[in-house]
Amino acid sequence: MATNSTVPRGCGSNVDSLYYNLCDLNAVWGVVVEAFAAAGVVFSFVLFIATLASIPFTRDKNRRSSIALHTFFLIATCGLFCLTFAFIVGKDFATCASRRFLFGVLFAGCFACLLMQGVRLNFLVRRNSGPPSWVLCLGMLGLWLVEVIINTEWLIITIVRNPLAPLNGTIIGLATATPCNIANKDFVMALIYVMTLILASFVASLAIMCGKHKQWKLEGVSILITTLLSIFIWIAWIVMYVFGNGRTGGPTWDDPTLAIALVANAWVFLVAHTMPEICCLADEEEEEQGLGQDLYPSRAVGYEDILKEPSPQNLYMENKAFSMEEPSHVSKPLSPYSGYTGQLRTAVYQPTELALISKSAANGNGMHRTTQW
Repeated sequence: MATNSTVPRGCGSNVDSLYYNLCDLNAVWGVVVEAFAAAGVVFSFVLFIATLASIPFTRDKNRRSSIALHTFFLIATCGLFCLTFAFIVGKDFATCASRRFLFGVLFAGCFACLLMQGVRLNFLVRRNSGPPSWVLCLGMLGLWLVEVIINTEWLIITIVRNPLAPLNGTIIGLATATPCNIANKDFVMALIYVMTLILASFVASLAIMCGKHKQWKLEGVSILITTLLSIFIWIAWIVMYVFGNGRTGGPTWDDPTLAIALVANAWVFLVAHTMPEICCLADEEEEEQGLGQDLYPSRAVGYEDILKEPSPQNLYMENKAFSMEEPSHVSKPLSPYSGYTGQLRTAVYQPTELALISKSAANGNGMHRTTQW
């Protein structure tokens, strides 16, 4: 535990010296990178929830097949933001081992997803039909597991090859073991497979632009921009890490270089690839809603529709047994209100049976009197 006289400005007296870069206001890079990494973790979680929430509303099977890749891509990107803290804090056996192992593994997961997305879009722009989701997931897992095996073997071999050296007759403890004692060039050489995935993703995104179905090229543009920016970031940090740091600040610049590269590339993944993909899923939902409104349009019944009816409409019905005259032809009214007389239909006179008997009796008496006369 450090004493109060050596505690940097911004850190408390009970903070271990291993975590000084997280609070040291004199080392501004640690505080700034920490803030961007924390914001990236929160934003990745929000996009992860948005991706899962879009599953019930995604009807197109070609888009649904990519949701699993997006999910794993966001998990790996969130892991990159979390790994940044291992490069901000000090070095010990745990942080050095996690740096060497997870740096390549997490990047390999991200670029394996981008490569399989490129393969899916190459099928779609040429056939308008892509491979199923389980095929894409198996391909991504196969590409990712290759880097997992490479890093595991490399970490074990380097530790076994360099046993713990004696110090004053005793063996050095695990806190200063060999995971931290790795040359910068060896660290970069262990990432050759990841660089191969970057180039393969870039080539696959270029091939998407040659397809004939243009509706899928927008997703290909996002992969192209993402891989192109990633190539620039990797060239910058490798040149700085291998050649520049030795001429400028020495080993003290190694951790800031790798931490900044992690945060910058992870934010490129979110802004240039994940957000456009989620927007494409939202656009598909709006298109389906618009299509449903066109298939079932609301029909308003108006005066013109009534006039255009193919069959004449009987606006009223009468009891034909008691009608004195039967119209020979019922003409079609010009307006639905043309037959309206202002009287209620209940006011129409309909004779009863007693009235008919009385009327027939009166007619019979009249005829008898006429004959008698």
